[in-house]
Amino acid sequence: MDNTTPLRDIPVKNKATPLPSFLMSLMRAREFALVVMIVLIGLALHLITGRFFTTPNLSAISLGFATSAVMILGMTAALVSGGFDLSVGSVFAMGGVITGVALQAELPIPIAMLSGLVGGILTGFVSGLLITKVQINPFITTLGMLGIARGISLAITEGRPLANFPEEFLIYGQGKFLEIPNLILIALFIILLGDLLMRRSAWFRQIYYVGGNEEAARLSGINVDRVKIAVYTLSAMLAALAGVLSASRFTVADPGTAVGEELRIIAACIIGGCSLRGGKGTVIGGLFGLIFVGFINNGMILLRVPVYWQQLVMGVVLLLAVGFDTVSQRWQTRSRAKKTS
Repeated sequence: MDNTTPLRDIPVKNKATPLPSFLMSLMRAREFALVVMIVLIGLALHLITGRFFTTPNLSAISLGFATSAVMILGMTAALVSGGFDLSVGSVFAMGGVITGVALQAELPIPIAMLSGLVGGILTGFVSGLLITKVQINPFITTLGMLGIARGISLAITEGRPLANFPEEFLIYGQGKFLEIPNLILIALFIILLGDLLMRRSAWFRQIYYVGGNEEAARLSGINVDRVKIAVYTLSAMLAALAGVLSASRFTVADPGTAVGEELRIIAACIIGGCSLRGGKGTVIGGLFGLIFVGFINNGMILLRVPVYWQQLVMGVVLLLAVGFDTVSQRWQTRSRAKKTS
């Protein structure tokens, strides 16, 4: 990288910008506001049902979104870079299926798990190459990979779930350390490490500059193509890892699993503060967004809301999150124009 132009001189969208006072406060404290909303939703659901803040229910919620939390880092990086990854649900299934096939072929467990991750890595790498070198839109590229990864999973298994895995493999998804499920510990480790790297690591900070102003980042010496390829590779690798962990938890690798999971992850990241225009977002914010979505889903289950209405509610939540992001971006643009005029 050319050291003559410091990275701090490149415009980044997650810096403070003039906004109406109430929105400015909300944007500055987005993560805090989410925590408050999560607590209020939890309290309301507990008052209504009397079962929300119980150990079994909270444990079920945590385990329910643990594998999704593994994918938050990759999706946050993709959104911050100015793109997104629609293929994570299918890569999730593919990672589990490849690992399942390797286990049934009696390969060593580490090799079997690594094979699932390699499948994800190759998928993300190809997506990154198509986006950067062939200049195919991220939406079309990852939508195509969604179909390819799902097709590979279905072709390998002929549409049948794989089961009968070794007991040693199940420890990752079912075991505990100090009475805390290993799955939750793995997810928290990835989230905390990812958040630290996104905030402090010079290389990961380049993702913000690429998403904030790609041309300025390129002129400063940042290898934009390399950053984008790495982002999509990371996203797919973590999606495959989530699929491997899911197979370990449920003792089955289902080629039809995680359909629509990409929308849940994107919604969580946007609720947590990521922008569809890039340059803004945190991993911790994405985790809080996922908890918010998980609380809503669990609340609807406790209230016995039909599954069809659950899908409708989640669609409304996604639209509201995207709408809020769009409106806030417009206000920021207008505020900048007024300040410079």
